Amino acid sequence: MQARAPAVRSEFGTVFREHFSYVWNSLRHFGVHASDLEDLTHEVFLRVHERFDECDQSRPLRPWLFAFAYRVAAAHRRLARHRVEVIGAGVDPVADAPPADELLVRREERQVALQILEDIELDRRAVFILHEIDGFPIPEVAGALRIPVATAYSRLRLARRDCAAAVRRLRLARGVR
Repeated sequence: MQARAPAVRSEFGTVFREHFSYVWNSLRHFGVHASDLEDLTHEVFLRVHERFDECDQSRPLRPWLFAFAYRVAAAHRRLARHRVEVIGAGVDPVADAPPADELLVRREERQVALQILEDIELDRRAVFILHEIDGFPIPEVAGALRIPVATAYSRLRLARRDCAAAVRRLRLARGVR
């Protein structure tokens, strides 16, 4: 077992570097506030490191990482201090940034997408993100989230319904039919 430790550490370092932004964005999709993203991303990787030897190398890594992000985000949302909306703008990089008008359009589109995702219940949102945004097949989604395949399909159907309803509400609020 001692001979494996440096290899595991090296493999984990590679996973951390290659998938940090994926975990960060997954947490953001779950509604984690920008000021908490770095801490919670590190929390995800701490939990991943604890169970890294359990990772099935024959399966895609991202759904496995996503499941950790989902559980960390869900635990974070259950804390009472996170039930209050924190007002503030996200931080965009300054160097090599696109023109200001393009940034504004991107920011608005991102905010709309996050607002729509926020209207989807967390368990459904996890399935929706993994399948619709990340493109993983439902059986892999179910395996990563440790739920039956039928439950994953049901949550996806309900999430799509919730998403469509959120889009309709948003259009009505903006006066668009």
